[in-house]
Amino acid sequence: MSTDPFVPETLETEPRQLPNLAPGIHLPPARSWRATRPGDLEGGQPHGMMLGSPGPGIGYARLLIERRRDRLTLSPSEHRDDAEAVVAELAMRRAASFGRAPVLADVDVALELLGYVGDQPTWRARLTEDAAHDYPSRRRVVDTVPLEVLRLPSERINTELSAVHGALSELADELAARAGRA
Repeated sequence: MSTDPFVPETLETEPRQLPNLAPGIHLPPARSWRATRPGDLEGGQPHGMMLGSPGPGIGYARLLIERRRDRLTLSPSEHRDDAEAVVAELAMRRAASFGRAPVLADVDVALELLGYVGDQPTWRARLTEDAAHDYPSRRRVVDTVPLEVLRLPSERINTELSAVHGALSELADELAARAGRA
């Protein structure tokens, strides 16, 4: 296949990023920018419960979940879509907290924190019920996991599992009580 005629063959023939100004004329320094457009948020992106975790390319976590499908150990009462939705949302939050797109390590940490690797906690099925179709229930699960635990290296997650599982178990009981299934 031939090379496009507009692609330079050597570094010396690449276009230079010099301004095309008359001699002695210089560009003024850039002015500061303010968020003044109608959709801009003053003070930046808000943070808090139910507000999500914006980050670059976080939707990639949904694709990464498919690569770890074989690791999901589901109970008979759980649906794969619900489990994948909660795991993806937790992986997205972890990746966004580091300011990057999700990687497999984020998915692995989420699987570990939610108990999808190894023994199946009894509270998990109640926690993830209809989560694929219910944003608030997914956010409650994700917001229950402390960010400092979520940011731990995957090797140190095991030290915090009992505390996280305890908090998630309480949330599952609370959700079941609200729904009248306790």
